[in-house]
Amino acid sequence: MGSDDTRAVVNGLYDAYARRDFDRVAPYIHDDISWVIYAPRKLFGFTGPRHGKKAVLEALSTIAKEYAIESYVPKITIVDGDRAAVLSDVTFMQRASGRVLNFRIADVMRLRDERIVEFEEFIDSVDVAEQALGRHIDLR
Repeated sequence: MGSDDTRAVVNGLYDAYARRDFDRVAPYIHDDISWVIYAPRKLFGFTGPRHGKKAVLEALSTIAKEYAIESYVPKITIVDGDRAAVLSDVTFMQRASGRVLNFRIADVMRLRDERIVEFEEFIDSVDVAEQALGRHIDLR
């Protein structure tokens, strides 16, 4: 798989996700995907490792139920063969509290058969947790 093909898949995935169009997201996800979002699982139950397309789509559905996307803007996309990294600026609204969360996400992924087969997402989880809780977390 060449870099141009990888970029097309990644761009399609992020466009579909930003629109919460899961019918368009699903075909980009490999049946055997290994997926993880690094953040405190007690606060963000959809985080942590997931394996398989069904588990990933369930996690994405949970995110959609708990948060409304205000904006999801990929700022930098780097592609090398079957691998890609995407840095995005994101604004979500927490449905339960109405709090608006602004944060940056870094995603690293690998594709197989023109679908995402490995996905890792990194977030400044302390910053997002403080925004979600509406208070400062003292880590001293």
